[in-house]
Amino acid sequence: MVQNVFRSGFLVRVGHTLLTWIITVILFLHNTSLRRCEEQGELLLPALFFLLVILSVLLYFAVSLMDPGFVLNDTVKGAQSPNEEMEAMIPQSSTPRLRRCGYCLLQQPMRAKHCHMCKRCVHRFDHHCPWIENCVGERNHRWFIIYLLVQLLTLLSGLHVALSGISPALTWEQWFRVNGFLLAALCIVGIFSVVVVVLLGSHLYLISINCTTWEFMSRHRISYLKTCKDEENPFDRGVLCNLWDFFCICRTVMWEKVYHRNTLNPV
Repeated sequence: MVQNVFRSGFLVRVGHTLLTWIITVILFLHNTSLRRCEEQGELLLPALFFLLVILSVLLYFAVSLMDPGFVLNDTVKGAQSPNEEMEAMIPQSSTPRLRRCGYCLLQQPMRAKHCHMCKRCVHRFDHHCPWIENCVGERNHRWFIIYLLVQLLTLLSGLHVALSGISPALTWEQWFRVNGFLLAALCIVGIFSVVVVVLLGSHLYLISINCTTWEFMSRHRISYLKTCKDEENPFDRGVLCNLWDFFCICRTVMWEKVYHRNTLNPV
């Protein structure tokens, strides 16, 4: 029981939630712009900041607990699986043959990969994120990006609030004693802000070229990309189409067909 709790990322999620609310309490209790607004009876700014924190926590748990797009079990033995039917419809001369996973023995669709942390194969696998203790795949990738956007907005707001509460003092010792908690919060929020900016920027770039983190980092080891030229991406449909497909098309994509179509008719 205890081991299952640890494996499920319980401690990571509890740690993230506690850290979020501890920093929020520090920002509300110190002489920051939030506290001054409360004292003056102007509750709009504190309420908006509080709602932003709640939204970021809710999105964190949604992305953390969401099915990233696990590959389902094969059908009954002797029956043709959907992947096998799909494979039969696509000419194999130009499309790499679907293979079975060496760990869970399921037939992997194109762009799927086995995650050793989750012990499952994931559709359009991007990466396993230790921050959310879950894979980022076809079903939760767009929500992961939305979470990063909301989290960045929350962190930047927190930075502004923390800076507004820094108080002057006569000596350095008094200054550190008065502002110690705010400085600690400022450092933590600043570090997380840099991490989120890097994550968000890199993911938006990869989304714009329709490439996953796994494909970008391990291109030379992936069978369906080995035969492509260095700058060639068989899934790239242009920046606008890639962004539209990512954010607006909510369905499982048959990447074998996309690959076959684009390799026969390269742009």
